[in-house]
Amino acid sequence: MTRKAFTIEEANALIPRMERVFEQLRDQLETVRTQTDRVKILDVMWGDAVQDPHNPDHDEYVGHNAAIRDAFHAIERIIQEEISGRGIRFPSGGLEQGLLDFPTTFRGRWVYLCWRRGERNITAWHEVDGGFAGRRPVTADLARRMGREDDPAQVDDSMLDF
Repeated sequence: MTRKAFTIEEANALIPRMERVFEQLRDQLETVRTQTDRVKILDVMWGDAVQDPHNPDHDEYVGHNAAIRDAFHAIERIIQEEISGRGIRFPSGGLEQGLLDFPTTFRGRWVYLCWRRGERNITAWHEVDGGFAGRRPVTADLARRMGREDDPAQVDDSMLDF
């Protein structure tokens, strides 16, 4: 399978969309937190008895759990459709830290254009095994070359960890 090698311009064009995606994810995570807190309260009040269909708070308990499940499904769908489905990598801690990696090619290998929520443009890149701590600045020369000089079909896909 050939991976998409993003150019700086392609990645930058997606940043406004990714900001909106992170807003959607934040909203779903807030739903999970709120509903989880409500489930915890009912658990403290009733213990296992809340699971009894005759319990006066059972329907509320079931509703909160359904809302949590729905929010997690929405998070999975958003990540699949809006991030992974576009060929963008969600690194470890990406959800919490607002991080995304856009795969690109550079000098015959895969590397990542690294973006953090709130940044207006891609300003950094890192090696596949470098992570956020290994970020390096994208110079004008690199911006002209990344994702353009190498044929992604000729670059070893095994380096990418999707």
